[in-house]
Amino acid sequence: MNDPHPASSRQARIGLLTLVAVLLASAAVGFIAYRVLPRASPVHTAAAIPAPPAAGIPDTDVSAEAPPSPPKVPVELPEIRLPSLDGAVHRLGDWKGRPLVINFWATWCDPCRREIPLLKALRREHAADGLEIVGIAVDYPDDVRKYVQAHRIDYPVLIGEEGGLAAASAFGMDTVLPFSVFADRQGRVVTLKVGELHRDEAKLILDRVRDVDAGKLTLPVAREQISVGVRELRTAHAAD
Repeated sequence: MNDPHPASSRQARIGLLTLVAVLLASAAVGFIAYRVLPRASPVHTAAAIPAPPAAGIPDTDVSAEAPPSPPKVPVELPEIRLPSLDGAVHRLGDWKGRPLVINFWATWCDPCRREIPLLKALRREHAADGLEIVGIAVDYPDDVRKYVQAHRIDYPVLIGEEGGLAAASAFGMDTVLPFSVFADRQGRVVTLKVGELHRDEAKLILDRVRDVDAGKLTLPVAREQISVGVRELRTAHAAD
């Protein structure tokens, strides 16, 4: 049977052959590229590994969940310089020779504000031991001055915005407030308490600091007793 449209049939066959040729050429180019060109290696992202804390120094965190990575607490008080309310610059070493509680806080922090009356009371009650409380406010200077005056805070307060953050980092801490560092008369860090300080915890820790200063306990034993005691207090608080 004759094709009524011979010209159109020939054009269709030519178009089909051209398409096949293009596809074959593309396949050939792709195969050559696969065989010759270097292949990209897969990318693997390595997770950061947190540094371990200093040996033997417990982080007495009483929060419900453990922190993702323990703070890298220094063995001795680091060299920190910050201005006080009157602008004079102080070092933590200025109070060496006295047991010390260094409290990091801010005026906008509720648990920080709640523990200030306790800190004032501890300073009075342990005056015979020479205990000094030093507040480090990670806050705006004007806000700190107003708050200290309004609430009659009678212990030394140092002020630092970026300097306060650097001071917290020197104790292995990020912007977690409040936290308190307890040191003996020699400027050695006995323990670091994360979160609001409670009276029974303060008594437990300060009693061990006193025993260390009196030579009744070694630092490792005191730290272990603090760690065990705080865990027991945490359990008791949870049961209340």
